[in-house]
Parts: sequence; structure tokens; C-alpha cells
Amino acid sequence: MKISIKKSLFLEKITIATRFTSHKIGTPQALQGIYIKCEREKMDIYSTNLSYYYHTSLPINTTGTASILIEPKKLSEFLNLLEQEELSIDIEEKQIVVIQGKTRGAFSLFQASDFPLPPKIDQKESKVEAELFKKNLPLVLFSSSKDDSRPVLSGVNFIKSDEGLLVVSTDGFRLSLLRLDSKEPIKNMLIPAEFLYEVSHYVQGEMAVGFTFSEEEKIILFSVGENQFYSRLIDGEFPPFEKVIPTEARTTVDVEAQELLRSIKLIAVFARDQSNIIMCNFKKDGLWISPKLTTGNENSTQIDIDINGEEQRVAFNYKFLLDFLNIIKEEKIRIEILRPDAPVVFKIIKNEAFTHIIMPVRIQE
Repeated sequence: MKISIKKSLFLEKITIATRFTSHKIGTPQALQGIYIKCEREKMDIYSTNLSYYYHTSLPINTTGTASILIEPKKLSEFLNLLEQEELSIDIEEKQIVVIQGKTRGAFSLFQASDFPLPPKIDQKESKVEAELFKKNLPLVLFSSSKDDSRPVLSGVNFIKSDEGLLVVSTDGFRLSLLRLDSKEPIKNMLIPAEFLYEVSHYVQGEMAVGFTFSEEEKIILFSVGENQFYSRLIDGEFPPFEKVIPTEARTTVDVEAQELLRSIKLIAVFARDQSNIIMCNFKKDGLWISPKLTTGNENSTQIDIDINGEEQRVAFNYKFLLDFLNIIKEEKIRIEILRPDAPVVFKIIKNEAFTHIIMPVRIQE
């Protein structure tokens, strides 16, 4: 069977599909490969790691039918080096041959019958504003855990209420909370942060994203153009985060975000050798930042702040501060401190809907 196809479009879809395959050692071939089904001048492309599924389709020029499963890494590399746009693919019994002019590349096939297709979702599609992915989710995704040992912490918790939508994530050391007035169709659910991060790559230029939820399968589907992204929900109880949020503060500090970011990066040069811990001394004459162990004013910097309340000295893992400051775009932030050993609240002055909390490091003076 011979197929005529546009190289750039085929490569684009193969590249996306590869991101949803499994790369773990010992993974079955079906989860390492990309499933391609050709029928009636349409090519369907699927990939999965069983937690997430990807599906897309594109037009082709053929009259036959075929179903194959192929390892995508070499194929992508080969396609990327081809110069012309038009190419043809010969599908044989145990391999496919990609042909462009005098260049030919043969790629072995896996057993296609083993590939698990995504569950069928019959529920009606709703629309989610693309701004949720572009503007809002980046404020919470970075606070989720990258450790799979506690799955509930690797997700973003969505809580629907009469007031709107509450979006929260935490890894146990920090927490991001977003209160939205939005009437999005997303209900109470715990969605993997890694999946949301992947989908957010493909919503640029979109006004809305299709959303479908199957209560029976516990699976969601986001549709972006021809691309369909499926994910299973995380099964578990999200921790009672409300108890972590302080209700009072003895010290309130307003500071320029970019100036604080630059200063922390400076002191991080020395703090890397001291368990990544920096000391933030909030004083009337400014914020003094230094590594955990330092003498006098060595390896320190000072920036101007507006402070109300007590002077306090708090220790942080500087990486958590950098993660927060690198993700926000606003000019000024507010820091609210109760005690050096209590959760510290970070707010964006021009965005009252967002709250970020970082647990300080307890040290012995």
C-alpha cells in the first residue's frame, strides 16, 4: 500500500504523539510505539502510556486500508532531515519505507494488534476558555509534585462552587491557590499536572478548548483542533490544604519581583554549597539576603522594601522562591509572614485571585 503525504504535517503529528508514549524500562512495545490507521483518505494517529492518550487525524492520498504500529524515534529523526515537502510511504508486511526522491528509509513494525485504543467517550462536548491554559494554569502547575510516590500531590485539584472554580496544587513544601470567577464546565476532579502541562503547549492561538468528561471511565478529553488529549483522573483524596493557609500576619512586605529575583540568583551562587538555603532578613532598612552560613555582610545583598510590622528573619530553599518568581509576570508582590517557622504567603498585588505559600526551612540559630 502506498501513501502520499505532506512531510511537515506528518512530522508534526508524530512528534506530538511521541510525547504520549511510555519511556519506562520494561514497557511493552505497544506503549512505546505509535499506532497508525489509514482508511478512506484519512490517517489516524494514536499513542498512549495508559495514563494519557493522544489521537489526531490528517488527510492522505490513498485508496487502501492499513493498521501499523511503529517505533517513532528513528522515524522522526529521518523525517526531520528530509528537505522536500512531498513524500510517499510504502506500507509492507513487516516494515514501512519512506521515500523522497532518491532517498529511502525502512522502519520495522511492532505488533499492531496489541495497541490499546482510548476509551470511547459519548458525552456531549463543552468548551473551556483557552485562557485557563495560557494564563491561569501556569500559576499552579509548578507547585505540583514531580514524585509519583504520592499520586494525589502530582495533580491539580479543581473544586467547583457557586462562587466559581478553585484550582490548587501542592507538593507538601509549597502550595498554589487560584480562585476564578469562571463558569468553566470542569467539575470537582484531580487532573495530572504533567498532562495539563503537555496540553498547554498546543492551545496557543486558540480561543477555546473542547472538554468532555466520562464519569464511568473517570477520564477527560481536551480537543484542540485535530488533536485530542485524554487523561485518566487521579484517584485519591487531596490533602486539606485550607489548614495550611495563615489567617493573620505580623509582617507585611511589598517588593519589586524582578529585583528580588535578581538578588536571589546572586546569593544562590553561594547557597548551592549550603543545602540551597538562604536567609531573608526583613528589616526596616530593607531586605537582606545571604546564605545560611555567613559572617558579617559577606556574600550578601540588600534591596529596598515597604515593610509594615515586625522585623523577621526567615530561611527558605531558594529554588522554591525562584520557581515562583520565574512564573509570575507582574511587577510587585506582597509577602505576609506570621513567624519564621510558619507558612509564608506570597501574593501578586495586581492579582488578588492568586495565593502562593512556601514552607520556610527550620534552622537552629
